[in-house]
Amino acid sequence: MGFHHVGQAGHQLLTSADLSKMKVTLSALNTSESSFTPLVVIELAQDVKEETKEWLKNRIIAKKEDGGAQLLFRPLLNKYEQETLENQNLYLVGASKIRMLLGAEAVGLVKECNDNTMRAFTYRTRQNFKGFDDNNDDFLTMAECQFIIKHELENLRAKDEKMIPGYPQAKLYPGKSLLRRLLTSGIVIQVFPLHDNEALKKLEDSWYTRFALKYQPIDGIRGYFGETIALYFGFLEYFTFALIPMAVIGLPYYLFVWEDYDKYVIFASFNLIWSTVILEVWKRGCADMTYRWGTLLMKRKFEEPRPGFHGVLGINPITGKEEPLYPSYKRQLRIYLVSLPFVCLCLYFSLYVMMIYFDLEVWALGLHENSGSEWTSVLLYVPSIIYAIVIEIMNRLYRYAAEFLTSWENHRLESAYQNHLILKVLVFNFLNCFASLFYIAFVLKDMKLLRQSLATLLITSQILNQIVESLLPYWLQRKHGVRVKRKMQALKTDIDATLYEQVILEKEMGTYLGTFDDYLELFLQFGYVSLFSCVYPLAAAFAVLNNFTEVNSDALKMCRVFKRPFSEPSASIGVWQLAFETMSVISVVTNCALIGMSPQVNAVFPESKADLILIVVAVEHALLALKFILAFAIPDKPRHIQVKLARLEFESLEALKQQQMKLVTENLKEEPKESGKEKAT
Repeated sequence: MGFHHVGQAGHQLLTSADLSKMKVTLSALNTSESSFTPLVVIELAQDVKEETKEWLKNRIIAKKEDGGAQLLFRPLLNKYEQETLENQNLYLVGASKIRMLLGAEAVGLVKECNDNTMRAFTYRTRQNFKGFDDNNDDFLTMAECQFIIKHELENLRAKDEKMIPGYPQAKLYPGKSLLRRLLTSGIVIQVFPLHDNEALKKLEDSWYTRFALKYQPIDGIRGYFGETIALYFGFLEYFTFALIPMAVIGLPYYLFVWEDYDKYVIFASFNLIWSTVILEVWKRGCADMTYRWGTLLMKRKFEEPRPGFHGVLGINPITGKEEPLYPSYKRQLRIYLVSLPFVCLCLYFSLYVMMIYFDLEVWALGLHENSGSEWTSVLLYVPSIIYAIVIEIMNRLYRYAAEFLTSWENHRLESAYQNHLILKVLVFNFLNCFASLFYIAFVLKDMKLLRQSLATLLITSQILNQIVESLLPYWLQRKHGVRVKRKMQALKTDIDATLYEQVILEKEMGTYLGTFDDYLELFLQFGYVSLFSCVYPLAAAFAVLNNFTEVNSDALKMCRVFKRPFSEPSASIGVWQLAFETMSVISVVTNCALIGMSPQVNAVFPESKADLILIVVAVEHALLALKFILAFAIPDKPRHIQVKLARLEFESLEALKQQQMKLVTENLKEEPKESGKEKAT
């Protein structure tokens, strides 16, 4: 069974009769099926008590009206197999076809109708949707099915339980998510979706197994991994092709060593227009894709407190529900008295390391000038290579510290946690990666050293990222896979161990932590390409070469190195769009300043430096104005998408009006009856 995930759209309004029909259908579902397609695995700790297991099982299979999830649930191994194989406390979760369809309605999946419009799926109107057939199990992708199961498990709420049975220290309160409490208490180790090996093989064959220049199967990636990951790969592909014009135009500048400032003005101006246009065009393409997938129509749901959030139990004034409350002033104190000073200290340490790097550069240059040998000319690149490696190490260490601090700040919502984490990481990474280049450009004013440092930092960081993110994890995963297969071959048993082997292999895989690091890598690459484009025009060419291999290594990582992540709906690349736009604004300022500092430009204004500064600032302001005019002139959504969204909004309002009119009519019919009764009295 499969699924194309999407959000709420069209706001089809359910009547009470529709809701009662859904309840009737749900109550008739059988949750005792012993054989079903396993979609999600739950791993419990080895020492979990039997009463806890039984309680968890009953809550998962119980009917919705009784506070359960009404899903299918069984252990990976039966009693006989547990005696033969090592018992791993692993359980499989699935759902019947009808349960999935009702779940699709509950989470607000949007699907394409027979009239080519996108609407929120409802079980009652299921025959109106393209590709739906009562005998067809492929209407929903496997990724969507797994998302529905995750949603249902996360929405298992405590009723009147005060604690998890068998664990008095694991306190519960009405409305608390049971899965989150089980995870934070260490009773549940992990919950992960299973790979579909046949579908995965088909996706790999069309994606990365043949090293050819071709478009990625973005819709296939979305069908298997969900919208968030599909959007990352879509953006990676788009960004790579968008870099090609910059690479082509930059090659003559590098090969012919042009030094005339007027040529660099042309290149820098093109860079400005290019960086603005590609980001605006991406927004349009992204809107087109996410409308087709349905996520553009998704409405934001009220966010639950994040799993790590803690505080004194109280009543939420907005929802009226009992949940942990934490004073905002305490969080602000933690941010401004601890987190902010720590980030500043890390930034200072980064600058200190940078000054050590410049001391090494001076030492290497002095050594080369004294000896003049070929060996010492190679040594000139060593400080930059060492510094690039140190930058990568510092970035990764700081990331752990930033995650710990942001978690300690105790943000209530996941979105607030992510925003604070991204801000901390972006500020440090920007300074750590680019501070030395700004120092060389505007303090030392050594363009030759700037070009050398930029090339070394860019190429070294790209090689290190490929090794650390993909090659090393893949090698470790292959070693683990060989060990598991040997263990399975050693078992003298008649059991069909294919599923067992798959689950054991996948549970030991690393967990994919999201697209944060992947976008960060592209963000820094965009900085190297755009900030100092007039000094090192070849940067775009190296970025293109890296990204062609990055597509394949990231695809390999998703398919073979990490566990399959749960599908997550997304309508855009989120805060990263703003980050890239901010970088493009900074690049205008740096390129104008670099051209203003060039000897050719200074020769035009030998007497008055003030006039030069005024002209550079005026040009920079004019370019920024052009940039914002372009951003305003290019609509974020194509015209046909705007029309479709407006039509859906109109239909929603009309449906709401009709429902209100129906209620008014019913009330007017009731009024004469009531007045007749009063007269009789």
